[in-house]
Amino acid sequence: MAIGASSAQTAGEETDTTERGHPSHLRRRLGRSDLRAVPEARRELRELLRHWGKPGRSEIAELLTSELVTNALVHTDREAVLTAVVGPSQLRVEVRDFVGRRPRVRAPDTGGTHGRGLVLVDSLADAWGVQPHEVGKSVWFELDADAA
Repeated sequence: MAIGASSAQTAGEETDTTERGHPSHLRRRLGRSDLRAVPEARRELRELLRHWGKPGRSEIAELLTSELVTNALVHTDREAVLTAVVGPSQLRVEVRDFVGRRPRVRAPDTGGTHGRGLVLVDSLADAWGVQPHEVGKSVWFELDADAA
């Protein structure tokens, strides 16, 4: 759960802060098929996680976030919303899109770059899942700050 007050950063982006002044919450709208949002989301998450978790945890979070953002933008051809909430011991990242079709874990293409996203999420996240909504779904993952 985010602590503190929300302050708008840029159009479609919000960040909450903790009592110590460190960000604890990120919410960003991702434009339809705008793959420039992938490195931007990684950068924003890196800043959010600057003071969080054991070494390597934020890099895993960045990788998994970029996979979920890419999947939402490529496979739905619609807008999406990225939300990340940082607690003292856990991070939860959700990417909500507005297409009801559920993602599926599949074997990666041999020699290609497609099909690895959810395999990575499944193998590296401490928990993950898909939450259906009346319109669309959220694909989420959680990471513990102190996991090895």
